[in-house]
Amino acid sequence: ITLPMAPVQILWINMSTAIFLGLTLAFEPKDKRLMQRPPRKPNQSVVTYEVFMRTGLVSLIMLAGAFWLFFYELYVAKQSLATSRTAVVNVIVVVEIGYLFNCRCLERSVATIGLFSNTWALAGSAAMLGAQLLFTYEPSMNTLFRSAPISLDCWGRITLVAIASFLAVEFEKWCRFRRNF
Repeated sequence: ITLPMAPVQILWINMSTAIFLGLTLAFEPKDKRLMQRPPRKPNQSVVTYEVFMRTGLVSLIMLAGAFWLFFYELYVAKQSLATSRTAVVNVIVVVEIGYLFNCRCLERSVATIGLFSNTWALAGSAAMLGAQLLFTYEPSMNTLFRSAPISLDCWGRITLVAIASFLAVEFEKWCRFRRNF
């Protein structure tokens, strides 16, 4: 059985996204409507049904996109296993970058809160993309992480999956919170 990722690549995703993406949400400016919302019920979980379902939606899109891209690169584009795995790592990271911007506000569109209102999120995303370029194209990183350079066409496919994921969450927010858009 050929797995879409090597264990060291999973470790790369977990470590790099936690540092470059996860920490940036700590610097998110307070929502202007914060005091207009009712308080959370004391017995209510922090991870609500809606948040769980949204995370599941993004996970399904990411999973489908990763497997599609892996098999496409391996069998249609006739790329090596290392190249196909590198595409999978990149699609997961790029989808997570998009989801970072989705998560900045759980009820409103990214457009309504302002794309540039959290410069830390922008800087973290840029740093993550820089790290991914090193992961993908730096020979020493290729050796360490068993990755390989990918084509511009592959980046296009990665971008399509990330856009699909981003738009799916924005659409879900719009369906549930139309008044906030």
